[in-house]
Amino acid sequence: MNSNISGVQSWHSGSGVHCILSSYSSSLLVFHVFCNAKSIPDCDQAPASTQLIALFISSLAGQYSRSMVANYLQGVHTWHIVHCLIWSHNDTEIKALLKAAVTLALTSSKCKPHEPYTIDVLSLMRDNLNLMNPAGVAVFACLTTTFGCTAHIGEFTVPHLGAFNPLLHIKPSNVMHQKDRQGLMVTNFHLPRTKSALLSKDISWAQQHGPSNPQAAFQNHIAVDGPPVDGHLFTYRHKGGYHPLTKLKFTTSLSSAAKKAGIKPLQGHGVHIGSTLKCLLHNVPFDVIKIKGQWASDAFLIYLCCHAQILAPYIQASPPLHESFLWYTMPPIHR
Repeated sequence: MNSNISGVQSWHSGSGVHCILSSYSSSLLVFHVFCNAKSIPDCDQAPASTQLIALFISSLAGQYSRSMVANYLQGVHTWHIVHCLIWSHNDTEIKALLKAAVTLALTSSKCKPHEPYTIDVLSLMRDNLNLMNPAGVAVFACLTTTFGCTAHIGEFTVPHLGAFNPLLHIKPSNVMHQKDRQGLMVTNFHLPRTKSALLSKDISWAQQHGPSNPQAAFQNHIAVDGPPVDGHLFTYRHKGGYHPLTKLKFTTSLSSAAKKAGIKPLQGHGVHIGSTLKCLLHNVPFDVIKIKGQWASDAFLIYLCCHAQILAPYIQASPPLHESFLWYTMPPIHR
């Protein structure tokens, strides 16, 4: 690898861990450093030929993860669009090169799959969070609501204390209790904005049994914290005032509870993954889960395959009920 490119790689990585950099400027920096290292004339850099793009991808394969390579490529593509330059390339060849980047990527560049939250973990969180404290009550209510809705943590928290925006973040006034045609009660949450879309979206949960029951935790939060109708949904009382629940407060509270329980702290995305697994194990159809969990692609199949050992005892207990699940998670048999 060219020393100039090595310098860029070191500048973008910290402690040997590669981050996915999707910013426009970072992509152009890497592309122009590459062109300079290969002595590509300025007139040949824009519009970039298919051969140049293929060479660019090939130079990154084995050094970066597929997602990072794809982000760099998207940045160069955007650069062409902004400057009204022609972008006409062999998509088949580019896809093949990006696929090769997966095989050649360094182990350190690959993100470790998130461990999923399970019902047992939710029970441990309930037992080790301080539910006599308003913040602990809000955290547990947010955890069970996010799990029950198969939602993302960022959809029910705010980035920092001063970030609450009633036009962007969910409020108590966005919560409704409804019945379906069979008379079954569900609690609906109107999200002004979601992770995958800027448009509003409705998600919901229904009453459950045991520690994962979001209804009991949510009602307790409303009773203890009394969040303002037009304030953040998971606002909690703090020193005579109110604080909206930030993502940092949520994750650090759960990490602290995990340590008290003697288990390894789980990442926030594990709530989304764990809820997806739970629904699949309850025989919820694959396509329904994809919609419920707001999965824009089949990416979650990676997590399902990686956690087959966790699911094994449940799958074996009732194998006929999970044939569709096995079809999606197990590799095909080659005859």
